[in-house]
Amino acid sequence: MPVSRRALVAALVVPSLALGQAPTITVRAGTVLDGRGAVAHHTTIVIAGSRIVRVDPTVTTATYDLHTLTVMPGGVDTHVHLTSHFDADGRAHNDPGGAEPLEETVLYAEENAYRALMAGITTVQSIGSNLDRELRDAIARGTIPGPRVITSLDWITPADGDADALRRAVRQRVAARANVIKILGSKSIREGGGPNLTEEQLAAACGEAKALGRRCVVHAHAAEAARRAVLGGATSIEHGVLLDSATLDLITDHGVFFDPNLYLVFQNYFDNKPRFLGIENYTEEGFAQMHRAVPLVLEVFKQALRRPKLRIVFGTDAVAGAFGRNWEELIYRVQVGGQAPMAAVVSATSLSARSLALGDSIGAIAPGLEADLIGVDGNPAEDITALRRVVFVMKGGTVVKNVAPQPR
Repeated sequence: MPVSRRALVAALVVPSLALGQAPTITVRAGTVLDGRGAVAHHTTIVIAGSRIVRVDPTVTTATYDLHTLTVMPGGVDTHVHLTSHFDADGRAHNDPGGAEPLEETVLYAEENAYRALMAGITTVQSIGSNLDRELRDAIARGTIPGPRVITSLDWITPADGDADALRRAVRQRVAARANVIKILGSKSIREGGGPNLTEEQLAAACGEAKALGRRCVVHAHAAEAARRAVLGGATSIEHGVLLDSATLDLITDHGVFFDPNLYLVFQNYFDNKPRFLGIENYTEEGFAQMHRAVPLVLEVFKQALRRPKLRIVFGTDAVAGAFGRNWEELIYRVQVGGQAPMAAVVSATSLSARSLALGDSIGAIAPGLEADLIGVDGNPAEDITALRRVVFVMKGGTVVKNVAPQPR
């Protein structure tokens, strides 16, 4: 009995699907920045499912023709606060609680996540709120758009108690499925930034985190706070407004990542001062302390750049009002801080991925890695302000933004 054409097609296609072979997507790029410092021109990125298969200049057919654009890995912002937002009254709302229903807070957090994704940030580390977990999981299911979320859940603070109590707090976060442990190792810069945990306490918390397979990032402004954190086993030092040369050397020598936040967080506070003023430590003196901090952390950053082995990552400390403008931090680092554009791109992609222990899955354009790609109108390695013109965003092989470049 003759076989029909339909039956023959079914016989050929179904086994292929049964083997789980993903359809191939090709992205043709004018320029490729691979996120590790290499550049290629007029080549094609071949993608199957969520992952990159190869980069091949001989492939000329394209699912997405970006031959006029620069394609690079999506940004990895290592320090954001997704639940921080302006509420219905226009005031800053930094933590779950108060009169606002939690379901509203989660929706505001999703808005922040969406803004970051549309700007080309495909992974964020949110530190931290317990509500981050539900948002992280929903995004991972693919039901709502957003960057990949790594979260510490709630912070660990001096209020958690002595060394044994801090260990218990770490175990509680891990049991609640935190990806990373965030520790408040110093006061806020609005309160002077001094240390508030002993080296013994930090060693207890960071040691417990590492024993349970978690990284430990420590908020530390003062040099002494950062010194204690490094010796206590921190994976990353956050902020560091008041660091000195000796502490930068210590961070470098111990291979600890450094996440300075130079510009966006402060400028966002200044731009939105009426919305923050009067909440918690957002006082006139607190704002004065932040104004004093701006030139101090800029000098720390310039000193950090003089240490080629110091691993400086890309974190914005984005809060209410800052999401979607994440790249302004990197632009400031280059234009004012003096970082080389290509080094800044590497910092915001593969190096930041490594700091999250995700260097083997995101942060670069290479075979086997997740297809997190952005198309930029211009070349950020030559003109860092091109990052303001992200017109194409792919996360895990799925295109979430594809618009025409605006006339320049």
